[in-house]
Amino acid sequence: MNACVRTQLLLRRGLVLEYLTLGWNVVGVVLVAFAAVQAQSVALAGFGLDSFIEIFASVVVIWHLQGTGQRNEALALRLIGAAFLALALYITVQTLYALLVGGRAAPSPLGIAWLALTVAVMLLLAWGKAVTGKALGNAVLTAESRVTVIDAYLAAAVLVGLVLNALLGWWWADPLSGVVVIFYAVREGLAHWREGAR
Repeated sequence: MNACVRTQLLLRRGLVLEYLTLGWNVVGVVLVAFAAVQAQSVALAGFGLDSFIEIFASVVVIWHLQGTGQRNEALALRLIGAAFLALALYITVQTLYALLVGGRAAPSPLGIAWLALTVAVMLLLAWGKAVTGKALGNAVLTAESRVTVIDAYLAAAVLVGLVLNALLGWWWADPLSGVVVIFYAVREGLAHWREGAR
């Protein structure tokens, strides 16, 4: 197989992985928004917003892989970084509000089930993107694979908060799991911004 054909196959695989991520997160935004409203959960609301970041990141990578953004790799990385920093700001405000007013989230079986599935799906997609991005030598796809890993970690953190709230009545576990979202969002936001500024 010549290099040109191999590159085209890798690009196609990268696009398929991004479309799968996009589809999963579009469905997830709707389900998580419904579950967040039903349970009055800050952590679920934050995770829903993180899904918007993942949708945005996937759109940026699709734009890049289709050749439209080939010259704008740095811009694509900075856009992903800026979206993460905006998420961190929003979750900080929501978490502080929930902790100060003592907002108690109700148990959310739908949220728990979706997050458990999301952890597994995102880890598989992240692995595929990392392998494909490395084979292509594509910094944007590789960076977005880390966004997908973070999405899996955040789903796991929020899942723990929801389970502790549901099983033990630890209402503060829900907003505190939002702190994990803040930490990773700031870290990844700054890392992507710096990578795009090189």
